[in-house]
Amino acid sequence: MSEQSGVQQIDAVGLVCPLPILRFKKRTQDLPSGTQVDFLADDPSGRKDLQALCELTGHRIEWVREEDAGVVRYRISLA
Repeated sequence: MSEQSGVQQIDAVGLVCPLPILRFKKRTQDLPSGTQVDFLADDPSGRKDLQALCELTGHRIEWVREEDAGVVRYRISLA
């Protein structure tokens, strides 16, 4: 995980279900509420899985951006 200008970044590119979501959960479990996280993933089922996780946890997906090579960047505000 890296931090750029106050936003944490979690890179799950190259991982397939369920590993991206497991990585996200592990890396965010000790972060305070309100923390902004950029989550990068290229797993096709990632969006659906991340939305389900956010519904369960109260995290909010602020925006989603398609990047190069099928990578999707999600900006998430932690609950």
